[in-house]
Amino acid sequence: MPYVATVLRVMIASPSDVPEARDAVEKAVHGWNDANARNKGVILQPWRWETSAVPVMGAHPQKLINAQGVDDSDIVFALFGGRLGSPTPDAISGTAEEVDRALELGKPVHLYFSTAALPNDIDTAQLDALRAFKKDMQDRGLLGEFNNPEQLNHEVWKAIEHDIVALKLDATPAVQSQPSGVDFLVQPHQEREVSGVNSKGAPRYTTKHWLDITNTGDRDAEGVLFESVGEDSAMFIAGPEGSTTIHRGQTRRLPVMFTFGGSGDPVLRIQWVEDDDAKHRDFHVG
Repeated sequence: MPYVATVLRVMIASPSDVPEARDAVEKAVHGWNDANARNKGVILQPWRWETSAVPVMGAHPQKLINAQGVDDSDIVFALFGGRLGSPTPDAISGTAEEVDRALELGKPVHLYFSTAALPNDIDTAQLDALRAFKKDMQDRGLLGEFNNPEQLNHEVWKAIEHDIVALKLDATPAVQSQPSGVDFLVQPHQEREVSGVNSKGAPRYTTKHWLDITNTGDRDAEGVLFESVGEDSAMFIAGPEGSTTIHRGQTRRLPVMFTFGGSGDPVLRIQWVEDDDAKHRDFHVG
């Protein structure tokens, strides 16, 4: 069914050493569209120079990227790992120039720096330049960090929601959708944390897993139960044991654990009661 929506271009900027992070941002943008585009009347269009820029002659490549990417974008995400990038005629790096230009144009700009371990062959000159750039940016706004693609996915969604409110776009679409009842969005997350040290004094790590479960529908979900139903799945639900209610627009965090031995795709089954009818839906969360 057709619906009216505002299209926002989202530029993904970074040096060349964080391709997984670039993919994670694009995936997060598409995921947000799937969950929210119709209800919010907003569609996000990711823009990456390597796939979106049009080959054309007549100016320095960075100027062309600025004109095609930065100038026509509505939101900019800039990602950094262990490099600042190659210098341009006008700035210390291409990504730095894109950030400065977007800020000058008054666009929402979100900077995220990786806290993951750096490779052994890191270019120390690039790392020093990046640290100096980060220090300069700290005086100009709030910076974000990420350790893995899953955490970055969460950060991107949070930034998008902030920008839509700031841009005053979170309004009822011109074409009203019919009541949808209960509808769930399930997003898997994980985070590594230090759990102690070994006999040699090196840190030991454990990984926490959880699922963020959001009722994106327009009705409250009552009698909600969670069950792991994947065939030969290693996923176990850590709580709660009883039923619960998830109100419309509400998000619940569901802790899960993974054990060795299972080889099947983890699947979460959500059961609930709606208008006195028992319903369920399965979500693949691997």
